Amino acid sequence: MSGWVKLGVLVCGVCLMASMVSAGEEGTTVLFDGKNLDAWTQKATGGWTIDADGALAWQKGCGYIWTKEQFANFVLDLDFKVAKKTNSGIFIRTAKTGDPVQTGIEIQVLDSAGAKPEKHICGAVYDVLAPTENPMKPADEWNHMTITCDDNVIKVVLNGTQMIDMDLNKWTDAGLNPDGSKNKFKTAYKDMPRKGFIGFQDHGGAVWYKNVTVKVLPEKK
Repeated sequence: MSGWVKLGVLVCGVCLMASMVSAGEEGTTVLFDGKNLDAWTQKATGGWTIDADGALAWQKGCGYIWTKEQFANFVLDLDFKVAKKTNSGIFIRTAKTGDPVQTGIEIQVLDSAGAKPEKHICGAVYDVLAPTENPMKPADEWNHMTITCDDNVIKVVLNGTQMIDMDLNKWTDAGLNPDGSKNKFKTAYKDMPRKGFIGFQDHGGAVWYKNVTVKVLPEKK
């Protein structure tokens, strides 16, 4: 091998190592890249599939799909689209996958483009906190969502617009929101689990996800 070839190999190796270190420092993990479901768990047959476009696709009767790992403080980043009239959700910090509604927090996923902001449109903390705005795109168009969980703070950004900035510690009573309105939860939201699984809901409507990543944030002491 000539000296120039050796030098080229060395430079390539250094660049590769640098990129690996950079990725490690960023702490970002790919949960779904369109190729496999290695980071997920679901029922053995009839579950979510990877479609021809490399998207994670709902199918009738598929059930929920959950990450194998639990997360406490993190930034979840993904693209999604819904079919017309679809109602679904993204569950975070879910302690018991058999009872996600009462042991996890649902960020609503809904065909709600153009709707007035309220506690059940896309991006809402379901039944608990309405978004300040509604930047949801029409059915069958891709949306980009970022969900940040940092101890008691939950933020949701949809299509570049921050729509949720929530302090869980303000939800001190079970079944009740700080504004006096009721919610369906048996636990005060300040006492909801601060660590758990991430999952995509099967609520009977078609929904697709792609480019799903999670960046772990330091846990508060």
